[in-house]
Amino acid sequence: MTFLEKIIQHKQQEVAERKRTHPVSVLEKMPHFNLPSISLSSHLCEHKGSVIAEFKRRSPSQGAINDKVSLKDVTRAYVDAGAIALSVLTDIRFFGGSNADLQEARCYNMCPILRKDFVVDEYQLLEAKAIGADVVLLIAECLSAKALADLSKRARALGLEVLLELHSASQLDKIPPDIDVLGINNRDLHSFRVDLDTSYQLIEAIPKTLCCISESGIQRPEEAIGLRNAGFKGFLMGTHFMSQPDPGVACAEFIHALKRAEPLPKIIENAG
Repeated sequence: MTFLEKIIQHKQQEVAERKRTHPVSVLEKMPHFNLPSISLSSHLCEHKGSVIAEFKRRSPSQGAINDKVSLKDVTRAYVDAGAIALSVLTDIRFFGGSNADLQEARCYNMCPILRKDFVVDEYQLLEAKAIGADVVLLIAECLSAKALADLSKRARALGLEVLLELHSASQLDKIPPDIDVLGINNRDLHSFRVDLDTSYQLIEAIPKTLCCISESGIQRPEEAIGLRNAGFKGFLMGTHFMSQPDPGVACAEFIHALKRAEPLPKIIENAG
């Protein structure tokens, strides 16, 4: 069994237990369940080259990254720095996150929030809505084409946007018709190897009508600028920021460098 298969197996067991302790009838009564979501795709369309900043305490590939900082302080600093959206890990066992983390982020930030987790069941979509998420992640590596189509349709019915994550060309035919954002993950979920060329290669095969972001492995503004020039609307970044003593400052410096590299608008002289 691969490590990814172990994650999925554990997630299925975890979801089965949560269905027992927190049934759908409870989720539907939570304060955020019937509130409108904030659109990530609209923000990406308005701000090309945007940063989605992630709060992540640990990961299977790196172990502990930064488990001492305050979620409230970091997420607010991310937004103040210019991040257009937040990504919050809610997986407990492998990433040290929780639903409470996303609920706390929602309390302090009025921007799109992605629930970063391994979705294997419709229940998790209802749960995401209940805890205040605006966007859910669906990973093509973990789901069949039918499951992706069914889950994305259900998410949209709940008012959630969908970020579909791909890693290889073999997954292109899994793209359902009703996703909002397509993410290309530069990290192989089996080997954990990171290669930014994955983004450059796959975007050539993706319809230009889809809003694409690049995920994982981006560390320097120059890398983000190259990806932006290739057609990516944004970048999901977590480890690079969280591994710094002050993730908010790291995010601010990165976004400032991106803005400095933006071409100046053309000035049209009055011929009269």
